[in-house]
Parts: sequence; C-alpha cells; structure tokens
Amino acid sequence: MPADVSPLGRRLLIVATSVVSLALCCGLAWWQWDRFTSATGTFQNLGYVLQWPLFGLFPAFMFWRIKKLREREEAAVAAGETVDEAPVSVPAPRPAVPAPPVEEDDELAAYNRYLRELNARDQQS
Repeated sequence: MPADVSPLGRRLLIVATSVVSLALCCGLAWWQWDRFTSATGTFQNLGYVLQWPLFGLFPAFMFWRIKKLREREEAAVAAGETVDEAPVSVPAPRPAVPAPPVEEDDELAAYNRYLRELNARDQQS
C-alpha cells in the first residue's frame, strides 16, 4: 500500500476489499447453487456452493490475522522483548543407506542385449 494513505483510508480500503470479495464469492456460490439444482447439476457443484463463501471470507481473515500479529509484535517491542522470527528447525540428514546388491536376472540380461542390438541396428540405418 502507498505510504501516503491515511489510516482511515487504509481501513476503508481493507473493508472494501473484504466486502467486494465476499459479495463476488457469494455470487459465485449462488451460480453454483443454480447449477446444482439444474438437471445437469452434480455434487461437485454443491461442494463449490460450500467452498465459495469460505474463499470470500479469506481476505477478511487475513487482514484480521495480520492485525493481530502486528499488535503482538508491538506489545513485545513495548515490553522490551526482542522480536525473533520463528525458529527454523532443520531436520538432521538421514544416513545414506547403500542399495542392496542387484542379482542379475538371465532373462532380463537377454532382453537388455536384444534392446542394445535393436538400438545399434537403428543407429546404422
């Protein structure tokens, strides 16, 4: 967001984005409901009816979540605590396990020779 947007303008922009998203997704849910109730409707359409409103609520949830994280960070800074990033846990490397020895199969070896012969003939022509 541009730095010259006032806090009130920012809040209005967030609310407008959330409302437009919810309205658009509820419209899509209604469209899927019409598809579900038609003669060619399937249960997949019903699944979308339930899914679209959740998509519409997602921007509002994200704005709320970002606000809560900022408040938590500001409270930690005000209390004099250091704000660390979440610790990154790196799993220990797994020891390399050698592959078990492969026993040569006579039938497979014959087939591979046949394929090599075919490839050699193909390369010559």
